[in-house]
Amino acid sequence: MDTQQDRTSAPSSADRYRALFESMDEGFCIIEFFDGPHGPLSDYIHVEANPAYERNAGIPNVVGQKVREMVPDEADGWVELYGSVLRTGNPIRFQRELVATGRHLEVSSFRIGPASGRQVAVLFKDVTDRLRAEAAQRALHEQLEARVAAALAEREEAEAALRQIQKMEAVGQLSGGLAHDFNNLLAGISGAFEMIATRIAQGRSGEIDKYLSAGQGATRRAAALTHRLLAFSRRQTLSPKAVVVNRLLPDFAELVHRTVGPAIEVETVAATGLWPALVDTNQLENALLNLCINARDAMPDGGKITVETGNRWLDPRAARDHALEPGQYVSICVSDTGTGIDKAIIDRVFDPFFTTKPIGQGTGLGLSMVYGFARQSNGHVRIYSEPGQGTMVCIYLPRHRGEEDAETDIEILPVTELGHGEAVLVVDDEPSVRLLVADALSEHGYACIEAHDGPAGLRILQSNAKISLLITDVGLPGGLNGRQVANAARDLRPDLPVLFITGYAENAVLNHGHIQPGMEVLTKPFAIDDLVRRVSLLARTRAV
Repeated sequence: MDTQQDRTSAPSSADRYRALFESMDEGFCIIEFFDGPHGPLSDYIHVEANPAYERNAGIPNVVGQKVREMVPDEADGWVELYGSVLRTGNPIRFQRELVATGRHLEVSSFRIGPASGRQVAVLFKDVTDRLRAEAAQRALHEQLEARVAAALAEREEAEAALRQIQKMEAVGQLSGGLAHDFNNLLAGISGAFEMIATRIAQGRSGEIDKYLSAGQGATRRAAALTHRLLAFSRRQTLSPKAVVVNRLLPDFAELVHRTVGPAIEVETVAATGLWPALVDTNQLENALLNLCINARDAMPDGGKITVETGNRWLDPRAARDHALEPGQYVSICVSDTGTGIDKAIIDRVFDPFFTTKPIGQGTGLGLSMVYGFARQSNGHVRIYSEPGQGTMVCIYLPRHRGEEDAETDIEILPVTELGHGEAVLVVDDEPSVRLLVADALSEHGYACIEAHDGPAGLRILQSNAKISLLITDVGLPGGLNGRQVANAARDLRPDLPVLFITGYAENAVLNHGHIQPGMEVLTKPFAIDDLVRRVSLLARTRAV
């Protein structure tokens, strides 16, 4: 039971308040506004402050001091802040520098009683050291970021140098492979011509057939080599059409069976509901056949080749892994049960003239051609392999949103029913090509007019000459390419058939536009019979 003495000795609320007021770490003061020379409530005086005020603000003996006398240059800002608390009654929290002492203060303020009392309480602490530490940490972080950026830049520079070395190595490998292969082919061609000339001079013309065959064979192999190189460099001439790849599988499977032999099992797996793809079907079959031949060579003791189609939806992450744009793709995969590829060299298998086969058993252009064809078709190719388990190579082609192209069968006229004196304009800057085309067509009843460049061909088209067909190279000198000549010809003669003859490299001039009906493309070098039949096809198309 408390005694009167106990109650008398207990501290009062005022004493407790004073003890707290005196001992708290934060600065505390009560200010009172008054009307000054600058207007109503334009100044305030410190009516009470604790000892921590000086420790935090750096100003001693503030009780009785007016703010405009203490910090005249900063007074307007402080009066505005605390004046808003007095007027509205809303407490505020903020950080502000007390410039006079260089202290950064974290402040909270609230009104005491009604506005008529004109008093505001201020509680604050010095956070200068904390802000300096934060600034030092930011500076250190920025310094570390700068060092990381410099290290990354140095690494990128080193990687770029390494890529350049690898590129030069690839160029050297490509150049060496080209020189080797073309020298062999040129030796066969030039040697065949020399022997033909020798036998004719000796009067032994009956013996020239074998040299003709040898020269023609070397020419065909040179054309095939050029085709593969241009496929790798993505500059071959493509004739894409919308097709569901599943429709190619039955005939393709038969071709693969005949190519790989009876020791290899061939299976096709066609996905249900396969989307159409916009692709050159002939070049796709060539690419897939290359993959099947590689698969056969990887299974010397027999095995199984599987050709499988599928629909693939690549999200942004998967597309990034495949070096493609996100979206829908058609995949055609060729897998085998062969020896597989060592991980140390799998990144090089698409390099031109790189091959894992023994010397003399592979050119090293097969996979590079597949890669170039896929990229030129706006797709990609990926390879997956495990040593001893087999290999799978997948070609990804973008989904075509339109309908599949209808098959069209146009009867080709027999060679004996071709020309009847119709005039054909031949535009090519190579005299030997013009000579061969003109002589070949003249043999079949056509009258040929020759032009050596685009402007010369256009002048003939602008004349009154009756022209039944235009044959033009795509890459022409004189400021007009073959596509521009053909467009001008169609403006002058809307129904004029056009046959483009191209050395592949001008493919962009054709494929980036639209080949109109009544136009065909023939790639160099071409067989004369093929030229004549293409002319027949165009003549027949115009007739119907």
